[in-house]
Amino acid sequence: MTGKVLKVVMRGDPLLQKKSVDVQDPLAPDIQTLIRDMEATIAHLKCSGLAAPQVGVALRLAVFRVMTGNPLYPLTPDDDPKGVDWTVMINPKITPLSEEKRVGWEPCQSIPGMMGQVARYHAIQYTFLNREGREETRVAKGFHARVVQHETDHLDGILFPDRMEEGCELRPKEEVLASLRVAS
Repeated sequence: MTGKVLKVVMRGDPLLQKKSVDVQDPLAPDIQTLIRDMEATIAHLKCSGLAAPQVGVALRLAVFRVMTGNPLYPLTPDDDPKGVDWTVMINPKITPLSEEKRVGWEPCQSIPGMMGQVARYHAIQYTFLNREGREETRVAKGFHARVVQHETDHLDGILFPDRMEEGCELRPKEEVLASLRVAS
């Protein structure tokens, strides 16, 4: 990665509760630098993705990847078994492909050390501009769909606890991971 590691904005910062504005010129040098810096930050944190508001920029831009070998989200033949390469989503729009939702554990770099269970659409279509400013449309299922929805929520000022059902609580990440290891 050629970018620099950025500081992640933490829960409680008003920026994380604001709806972000569209990126006007995806090819602008400052946008391309932001993309490289976000990729470097994701690689450093060993996480799946980040949205621009999480690094202090109120723009509709997110970067993610879906790696294999994630203990929280085993990939299946039906749900992107090979993972998803680095993806830059600029001004994304999501359309659910059915009403089916699945509950899964989610962490967030802006809420370090904690996780919560969130119901997300299992299958979505999403349209976005890529890092070259070209429009792409993809279908995502499973963890891939979860990541896209999680990062897009950040662009709308929504954190995953806002999506948790009443009665659900945040739990320490290590406790969740330990319980998943025991269950498998």
